[in-house]
Amino acid sequence: MEIWINPACSKCASALSLLDGEGVEYTVREYLKEPPSADELEEVLRRLELEPWDITRTGEEQARRLGMADWPRDAGSRERWIGALVEHPVLIQRPIVTADDGTAVVGRSEEALRSVL
Repeated sequence: MEIWINPACSKCASALSLLDGEGVEYTVREYLKEPPSADELEEVLRRLELEPWDITRTGEEQARRLGMADWPRDAGSRERWIGALVEHPVLIQRPIVTADDGTAVVGRSEEALRSVL
C-alpha cells in the first residue's frame, strides 16, 4: 500500500494513525517533495475513477492565482488540469491511498480508508 501525504495535513496524520492502528504495511510518499508525474497522476485517477478536477484543492491560493475556478471541466481541458497538478502538487487532494490490489481512495474519511484495507 502507498499513501501520498503532506506531513502538515491533519487528514494525512489521521490516515497514518488509522493504518498504523490496523497494522497495515505501507509506503509514504511526501508528494510535495516528490511530485507525481503526469503518467502517475493519470494512473491514480484511473484507479480512483475520477477526473483531475475531482482531486484538485480549488480553495488553495495557487488555484485562485491560476483562475482554476473558471477552467472548463471537460475532456478538452483535462491535460491543462493534469499539468497544473504536476506543476503545483499542493493542489492535489490528500491523502491518496493506493492498495496493493490496485484500488485507490482519497482517504479523507475513516470509511474511505477502511474500504482499501
